[in-house]
Amino acid sequence: MDLSLPVVAGAVSTTIFAASMLPMLTKAAQTKDLGSYSLGNILLANVGNVVHSVYVFHLPVGPVWALHSFYLVSTALMLFWYLRYRSASRAARQRPNYTEIPMTRRPADLVASPEAATAGAL
Repeated sequence: MDLSLPVVAGAVSTTIFAASMLPMLTKAAQTKDLGSYSLGNILLANVGNVVHSVYVFHLPVGPVWALHSFYLVSTALMLFWYLRYRSASRAARQRPNYTEIPMTRRPADLVASPEAATAGAL
């Protein structure tokens, strides 16, 4: 590989672009919260990357290959996580969690006295 100025610039920019995506990927992996992402955007990014691969992989091997490969993997990973965590969070929302229901009344208040039952009937 020729170490000309364009190749060095490509290598540096590839490193910067890849590093800029790492916080997003790290946060998504740690929190499993992809609610702020749009499925349409993630799908379009994946389709665009696949189509763009036809062009990129016909170029000579260089930094653009590394950058594009990183984008292919990271957008595919985001799509996988989005679909996986969305279905997991949907299932968790549908399951009642009784430990989070606050008790607003004491158990003794729930047992009505005979006087209270007859007073409410009037």
